[in-house]
Amino acid sequence: MNVSIEITLMPLNNNYKEVIKNFIISLRNNEFKIFENPLSTQIYGDYDKIMNLLNSKIKSVFSDNNGIMINLKIVNGDRSNYQANF
Repeated sequence: MNVSIEITLMPLNNNYKEVIKNFIISLRNNEFKIFENPLSTQIYGDYDKIMNLLNSKIKSVFSDNNGIMINLKIVNGDRSNYQANF
């Protein structure tokens, strides 16, 4: 089952830029489609594989930093080719 996930990492500390950059870099170089923008990162692919990746990456950023908040939106299906037609 494929999913579309939007993730926003919000460190509640002064070193937030470096924490965000390192987290995004850690998500790259895998088999998933990843789109990055200034507000969030979208990941598209197999549900189980993405959740395994996110589980380890989120655990790592939580272990290495205090005051981390993460917002996830998960949609069933690959919406990576979506284009508004209105």
